[in-house]
Amino acid sequence: QVQLVESGGGLVQTGGSLRLSCAASGRTFSSYAMGWFRQAPGKEREFVAGISWTGGSTYYADSVKGRFTISRDNAKNTVYLQMNSLKPEDTAVYYCAAGRIYSGSYYSQRSYNNWGQGTQVTVSS
Repeated sequence: QVQLVESGGGLVQTGGSLRLSCAASGRTFSSYAMGWFRQAPGKEREFVAGISWTGGSTYYADSVKGRFTISRDNAKNTVYLQMNSLKPEDTAVYYCAAGRIYSGSYYSQRSYNNWGQGTQVTVSS
């Protein structure tokens, strides 16, 4: 397993941008698929974005497609979530996740077995 630590959350106005970072420990980081999930108060954790081992494939929830971009830098053991055109409904705790996904779904949290502590993103109107 890898240890994951998110950073970059904060308070931003509607229409603003934030970039979340997820730093991973472990020399096998490049062999993990990575994902971002979020959870708002009173709601279930939901998929936001995913990226394959090499970054060749990306996946997005319909609610963020066109606004968010997931990327990874395996040399830095880091995955990013660039969030643009933020909306109040994007307010949530954002979690970074890692998993060895061979044939499973990038959209399912069950596909990931490593989770960060979460970072709060608040978008004000």
